[in-house]
Amino acid sequence: MEPLPSGANFIRSKTLWEIGLHIAGNPATPYGGNRDMCIVVGTGSGEEFRPWLRMATGSPLLAHAVAKGEIEMAFVNPSGLLTQAYRGTGVFSEPLPVRVVASYPSWDRCVFLVHPRTGITALGQIAERKPALRISIREEKAHSTRVLTDQLLALYGISLKDLESWGATFQEVGPPGDMRRVNALKAEEIDLVIDEGIRNNNWFDVGLEHGMRAIELEPEIRDGMAAMGWRIVTIPAGRYPHLTHDYTCIDYSGWPLYTRASLPDDVAYDVVGALHARTDEIPWEENFGGTGQLGTDTEATPIDVPLHPGAERWYREHGFLK
Repeated sequence: MEPLPSGANFIRSKTLWEIGLHIAGNPATPYGGNRDMCIVVGTGSGEEFRPWLRMATGSPLLAHAVAKGEIEMAFVNPSGLLTQAYRGTGVFSEPLPVRVVASYPSWDRCVFLVHPRTGITALGQIAERKPALRISIREEKAHSTRVLTDQLLALYGISLKDLESWGATFQEVGPPGDMRRVNALKAEEIDLVIDEGIRNNNWFDVGLEHGMRAIELEPEIRDGMAAMGWRIVTIPAGRYPHLTHDYTCIDYSGWPLYTRASLPDDVAYDVVGALHARTDEIPWEENFGGTGQLGTDTEATPIDVPLHPGAERWYREHGFLK
């Protein structure tokens, strides 16, 4: 398929798209600001624009808008939060009728790094000892890693406010590989990191190289996180140069594009077909293994929520599902 459909209307649409990307991508805009986009397909042939298909990026809580029909589809990162919406666990008080259309392949892990000088060998010891730690976390309070952190600490009966009351200080960063974090890890100025995006500026291995230790969750805590919807996975020794042992942590993979169960089958079917037709125009990560992977449970596309029937029909008809 041509990169740009023919016709003046699509030139104008592409122009609007580029404007939106530039404004939303302004590096000066903080997390939680006007950084998200909603793509709307419909008809503007009358006095009002009549939306037909609305697809957005943004918070995991957009699942409520999808379920209510305010938008048709949304991306979420990572897949574990969509699992919470489906189960009615974690940040969702009741199950929502969400269904997966496609999962963008994105391999990632959420890890827990502690400096040995703290004497901490398990996160539960933080609640017991109440140390004054220097902690590196994401600056956006609504970011999914902050959600995970809150859920994790709650299983220990504590919160970030408790840590602060014990004298903890916080280095708040933008992206996970923020050079402020990387430089602080090199200088061994950080006591604790909880974050994902471990390949971003290779911050995870930098931390290991400069004395940080990857610690695992206690079995009962792992079970509690898994019950919420977080998959427990293992990074094999050697996957990163300074990881010398198999390390069990939390899966942070997959960006599901999801919808509600009541969406007409043909719409979901056509969206998967569009992904397939425009594969060469999409900026895939290195984990992409073809359109079939988008509807298959793989390491980079964990799927714990049912496929939408229309999407499932597309994958099945094209030989990707049995």
